[in-house]
Amino acid sequence: MNEFIQTLSLGGAGPSIAIKDTIDIAGYATTAASRALADTPPADQHAEVVARLLDAGWHIVGKANMHELAFGMTGINDYTGTPQNPQDAARIPGGSSSGSAAAVGLKLADAALGTDTGGSIRGPAACCGVIGLKPTYGRVSRRGVAPRESTLDCVGPFARDMRMIVAAMQAITANFDLHAAQAPQTGMCNVGIVEVDATPAILGAVARAANQTGCNARTVKLTGFAEAFEAGLAIINVETSQAFGHLVASGKLGADLDARLRAAAKTTSAQRDAAESVRRQFTAAVDHALESVDVLILPTLPALPITLAEARSGTSVIGMSSLIRPFNLSGHPALSLPLPVDGSPLKAGLQIVGRKGADEQVCAIAARFEAALAA
Repeated sequence: MNEFIQTLSLGGAGPSIAIKDTIDIAGYATTAASRALADTPPADQHAEVVARLLDAGWHIVGKANMHELAFGMTGINDYTGTPQNPQDAARIPGGSSSGSAAAVGLKLADAALGTDTGGSIRGPAACCGVIGLKPTYGRVSRRGVAPRESTLDCVGPFARDMRMIVAAMQAITANFDLHAAQAPQTGMCNVGIVEVDATPAILGAVARAANQTGCNARTVKLTGFAEAFEAGLAIINVETSQAFGHLVASGKLGADLDARLRAAAKTTSAQRDAAESVRRQFTAAVDHALESVDVLILPTLPALPITLAEARSGTSVIGMSSLIRPFNLSGHPALSLPLPVDGSPLKAGLQIVGRKGADEQVCAIAARFEAALAA
């Protein structure tokens, strides 16, 4: 089954979980779903998050498939296979943590771990109709996770309900406050609805969600949002090129990865410096917006996922990350929750963004939205 690169059975009798193939499991090769890394020797020790899960009694059921080298938004992989979108098999599952989202959506695992460098947890979660959380940058250990160095990447969980998201966060995070994450949100919740470009149906769904949840909502304009998207692209290009650019010479990369890594290598030092300046400014803008509201909400993706046929025919998907990538740049915690859309059998994603370090509050407020949207 192409949701898994490898089926495993490790650990205790606790909840089942799949682990993205950029996260080390001792005794198994971490190949990032790439032919160029197929001969990688087995990891000699678990990534810290894996060790924590096993110590907590979780049961690992597989290494999750993914977009090759975690460098793509579609989830299409012609080497290891393309995971099935649980909402609509004709559509892309999203990338790069495609197998993690699909495994959860297809109920092959209670939860999954993915990584999010430019939206790679939240994007697939929205495509596949599940929940995905990108924690605050640095909140969850990246020891034993590829690429080894990143100023954007975060390890985080997927699940079908917030209860399991909270359980996974408690397992993988040293100081996660379970009581705060499960605290009932019965008082007034103040949310800022970020002004963004998305389809009218999805924008309307976001506004309705705030109303259904009984939140005090006001519109927020984030200065530098578009610039933050471009800056995030520049930095991921530099850092991915540094980590994996040498694999171009192997001749074993998929055509899309070969082209993207060659283009990424052309990012200049001046572009990187400019991106870091934008990072500082945008981070300050998000911090400022969160001074007057509990969380920011906006769509996860600007539209429903395109079909596999459209993606293979060359339809651009870079815009898929326009609303999620900026929060990798700023480092704020951001969660995608399934969002009903009028007139569509598919659910979109509601993105909930919180203050740095306030991952527990994001989870608690997301549970409030979850309950209201299910009512």
